[in-house]
Amino acid sequence: MKLLKWISVADRLTKSYLDNQFAALGINSSQHMYLLKICRNPGILQDSLIQSFYIHPSNIIRMISSLEKNGFLTKEPYDKDKRTCLLYPTQKALDIVHQVQKICDDAEALLMDGLSDEEKIILNTSLSHVGKNIARKIGMERIKDEFD
Repeated sequence: MKLLKWISVADRLTKSYLDNQFAALGINSSQHMYLLKICRNPGILQDSLIQSFYIHPSNIIRMISSLEKNGFLTKEPYDKDKRTCLLYPTQKALDIVHQVQKICDDAEALLMDGLSDEEKIILNTSLSHVGKNIARKIGMERIKDEFD
């Protein structure tokens, strides 16, 4: 139970920290990774987000709708498949993307504070491994091993 406890504690407190940091930018801890991905990949297919994140497609659609409603992205139809669309950042998103990345970098540094470089590598590798274990168990092993 110690592992589950500390994963849960780290998750809840990190989200709270990020929500506080992102509030002035008009986003929250659930939206930042979408904003970063779309700003780095203008014209990305909405379905590509499903393949990039370990999140249920309905949650991705909800986040995309929220970001669009708040003026951070635009959607365009994808001619080759009407079931998906292309996502583009707006100037509003591009204006804050560097701040969002800095907040993420600072949060990671805070989480890793006091760990040696070797311990940081081990922690990242171990968390990736345990995440993949549960992803396989619930049938999400098709998801790419990437997150930027």
